[in-house]
Amino acid sequence: MMGSRAARFTMTDEDAVTGLWLIGIGPGDLDHMTERARSVARECSKRFLEGYTAVLPPSEEERLESVVGSWERLMRDEVEKPDKLLELARTGPVALLIVGDPMQATTHIDLEERCAEKGIGFHVIPGLSATTLAVSLSGLQSYRFGRQVTIPFSVGKYLPTSPLEMICRNKDAGLHTLVLLDLDPTGMGVENPRPMVPGEAVSLLERMGERIKNSSKALDRPIKDWSGMLLSDLGTEEERVVSGTLGGLSEIDGGYVHAFILPAEFSGMEEVAFERRRLTH
Repeated sequence: MMGSRAARFTMTDEDAVTGLWLIGIGPGDLDHMTERARSVARECSKRFLEGYTAVLPPSEEERLESVVGSWERLMRDEVEKPDKLLELARTGPVALLIVGDPMQATTHIDLEERCAEKGIGFHVIPGLSATTLAVSLSGLQSYRFGRQVTIPFSVGKYLPTSPLEMICRNKDAGLHTLVLLDLDPTGMGVENPRPMVPGEAVSLLERMGERIKNSSKALDRPIKDWSGMLLSDLGTEEERVVSGTLGGLSEIDGGYVHAFILPAEFSGMEEVAFERRRLTH
């Protein structure tokens, strides 16, 4: 029980009691949903798919109704200004279906606070996340990862350099970086996402590098020559993990949702794992 008569936060309720249920549906393939996630989602009176912090492949989105029942999509405004959502959750069980693991996004942590303030029940069913899968499938040591970053689309002349600065700080500290690629070219979170492709991400990193050259030892050589791993469509049948130079990885076609891992210097058996995933033509 949280203080000041706040809403209860639990991950163990047996039935879909009244309140807001954040349900993790896995990274891409609905077969990764736990039976509990499926059961509770079906018991809820309303189901909404959160559609802007992460996305389902179109084929899995088509399956969703057969797995959990009818659903509606909620985009950024309706999640960040959730008055309608919370009023529904005040009188019955409402599911917010989230690709991956629900509490990895600050947007969803904010929903916990809002429920606590309004005395609305708040419940979480965790899900397998692509970020966890990425580290696991890379063959690199999880304790050697620094802060993860997201490469955003450039809108007009706006191009933040902070993602590359964080990657360089991680490298300088001997830490690997998990790099997520943006999903929304508009930056508004109101339209159906269009995931960034590897070539766009590498081009954006190069543009950032031009703006902050000489700020890190990592920038002493061209970004296209950096070693990296490309991880595509994790948790689906189309899953792919390949390593090589960013220049080579940027030319890969296909796939839907992508991420990079940009390693620092390897330790122990990490280099062997990297080479085992080496891109071959």
